Amino acid sequence: MIAFFSATGNCKYVAQQIADATHDTAVSIEKQEPIISLTPDEMFGVVTPTYCWELPGPMRTWLNSLTISGKPAFCFVVATYGTTPGCTGEEAKHILKKKNIRMDAAYSVKMPDTWTPIFDLSDSEKVKQQNEYAEIELKSVIEKIRTRSTGNQMDRKMPYLVHPFTQVFQSHETRTKNFHVEDTCIGCGLCTKRCPMSAIEIRDKKPVWIKEHCAACLRCLHHCPKFAIQYGNHTKEHGQYRNPHVKV
Repeated sequence: MIAFFSATGNCKYVAQQIADATHDTAVSIEKQEPIISLTPDEMFGVVTPTYCWELPGPMRTWLNSLTISGKPAFCFVVATYGTTPGCTGEEAKHILKKKNIRMDAAYSVKMPDTWTPIFDLSDSEKVKQQNEYAEIELKSVIEKIRTRSTGNQMDRKMPYLVHPFTQVFQSHETRTKNFHVEDTCIGCGLCTKRCPMSAIEIRDKKPVWIKEHCAACLRCLHHCPKFAIQYGNHTKEHGQYRNPHVKV
């Protein structure tokens, strides 16, 4: 089984490609309870994006709640990233170790960075090239999984020692007060239905963030049909993104 969290489709695509190549099943953690039963020869994989150089909140919560019956024959983590996968691999390893699960391998795939408060995705040709390069990396990762190549093989990874500092940064970036809604909003409610943290409600036909923090996955921003949801001051000019290979 391969469990994934995906806001814009990158991790969903990676998980599905791995599952297809290994005759396995990819399942979103938003649909899969953290209770898993494995057969003796079954692998267990985690595909996650990198947020502020560490695991996203939803993936961390799911892994911390995880109960696995049976030992995976091979356990791996794949992190997608834009600049660095940070300490995602080591963080996942520490959480899984508490569950008495040994993480055998960690890999990474560089993809378009969807954190548009900083990164510009408005150049469609550049984004296309990034996804084409990601295909090459993904094929290499799939082959390593098929041959069960072990160890933390993530590119540009960071040591787990940075985790206390990245946690502080992630806490700052996940504050919902950073979001605002433009007048082009049509009150369709798509953002409320798709928020993984149930942090949005529609009030007076406009989205309102009802929690102090969310995942900051920007799913609401990237999927807004009118691009009315913004985060900070630069997302409007930096564009929206959805992986071109999947329907999220």
